[in-house]
Amino acid sequence: MAEAVVLALAVIFVGAGLAGLLANHFDLPPVPFYIAAGFLVAPLLDEGDVLQLALWGIAFLVFVFGIRVEFGGLRSVLRDGEVAAMTQLLVVAPIAFGAGYGFAVAFDLAEPLQNGLFFAAAATLSSTLVGSGLLDRDLRATLVHGRLASSIHLFDDLVAVGVLLVISAEVLTADAVTSKLGYGVLFILAALAIHRHGFGTLIRAADGSDELVLMGSISILIGFLAAAEYVGISIVVGAFAAGLAIHDEGARTLEVRNGIESIRDFFAAIFFVTVGALVTIPTLEVGLFAAVLVVLVLLVNPLVMVLAFSYEGYDARTAFLSATSLNQVSELAIVIAIQAALFDHLTIATATFEAIILAAAVTMVAASLVRRREELFFEALAGRLIRGHQTRKIDERSDVEDDRADHVIIVGYGRQGRWLADACEEADRRYVVIDNDPIVWGEIRRECDEYVLGDAMASYTWEIAGVDSAALVISTVDHRPLSASLLEREPDADVVVRADTSAEASELLGLGATYVMVPNVLAGDQLVRNVERAMADDASRARLGEEHRELFESLERHGFVRQFER
Repeated sequence: MAEAVVLALAVIFVGAGLAGLLANHFDLPPVPFYIAAGFLVAPLLDEGDVLQLALWGIAFLVFVFGIRVEFGGLRSVLRDGEVAAMTQLLVVAPIAFGAGYGFAVAFDLAEPLQNGLFFAAAATLSSTLVGSGLLDRDLRATLVHGRLASSIHLFDDLVAVGVLLVISAEVLTADAVTSKLGYGVLFILAALAIHRHGFGTLIRAADGSDELVLMGSISILIGFLAAAEYVGISIVVGAFAAGLAIHDEGARTLEVRNGIESIRDFFAAIFFVTVGALVTIPTLEVGLFAAVLVVLVLLVNPLVMVLAFSYEGYDARTAFLSATSLNQVSELAIVIAIQAALFDHLTIATATFEAIILAAAVTMVAASLVRRREELFFEALAGRLIRGHQTRKIDERSDVEDDRADHVIIVGYGRQGRWLADACEEADRRYVVIDNDPIVWGEIRRECDEYVLGDAMASYTWEIAGVDSAALVISTVDHRPLSASLLEREPDADVVVRADTSAEASELLGLGATYVMVPNVLAGDQLVRNVERAMADDASRARLGEEHRELFESLERHGFVRQFER
């Protein structure tokens, strides 16, 4: 058995490695290549081994998602996200159940009721892996639409965990189901206890050793997985609880997150290749099942979400981008299907199982491709239909005077944004802060007189910020689409933007930027100036050290992790 698993892993990683090289060569998302590699190497793999590896890969990725969720950032959008999630559940789930049940009856499949429920789960649960951008490294997750999507992913994960606990009962009786649900509650309580007391003790005992903290965190994960196996529930439930146990939004889990990042792609590759390996050439009924599921997930779900977010008062772009993060079959829906196939007391038809796997592969490929061109899709679709129909959320969250003129607009309230705001106050210059990250909204309201809490890519945000009458616009956000969008507006004000490389800076200067900040260049210039001051005299060296201590105190005061990331 162990030799077979090792052989399966070897085949998977040879295929994944070649697929990753091709994706990198053509500068394309790796997900389609991983899934294609899995389909090609499937004849070399045993289906039982593939199912087990898929479960382990998903378990680790759910654990990573649990660590990454920032409840502080979700708090301000949690209600809206849960309203949208409930709307989707109430609208899409009955349609999907009816379709699944009808197909099961039409094709004379066993247990049409169970198959309808599995089909509904696949249609309504959204992927925390592709949707939350686990394979991407951009700023999307910190913005409103990212927070909204994360709140819905969290809701869907909780629903999926509940379903997994129910179906893990040996027989579907009230006593057996209650027992499994009780285990789930105990796991969550144990996770919360470790989060509140045990993890802090681990941090203190490690005494600054990143390796010990990471080892302890992985040990907690393994402990929860072993406990899940022992009591007879899915290891994914144990992984979800482990993520909650060591979840922390402060600096003390920075080393854990950095360590997990280094092995995250290992399990992501396992997952996507195993999905591809489980895909089969569809029969007529499988093709019809999968086509209906793809339509529900790619079209109906986003439409319902866009309407729900618009009703809640969000602008068109936020509603669209939130919805496009939810148009994939969830990896937890795959877990539910796999567990149903492995449990003797459940009946999932081969056609239903294969349709869910095929739809998952199609929607994950489509979602990863759409994500790369989501701005174009927004302009072509949602932008024309619902642009400007709702701005209530921006109006409610913003505070700007009507008589603004010759003011400074600061985009982003991270470390640089705070310093710029302080400089404006010292110079007695009016300024307006634009930021779309809910986690800093409270600080902006306390510290700034005028602000717009909205999407800097949306025209309405700039309209109420008064860009036409501004004297200077400074973007501290290293995001080329945002910088390009700002320059395309051709404001009369001078425009300062930020870039990661000198080549990108040259392009932005060509587009009309007055000045482009390149952090590495600025850091080098500052280092030279500080060395010159240190070489000048004792007084300069003393003052330099004092200023440096004040800088680090400021970083700690505002939160080291967020300052480090932004």
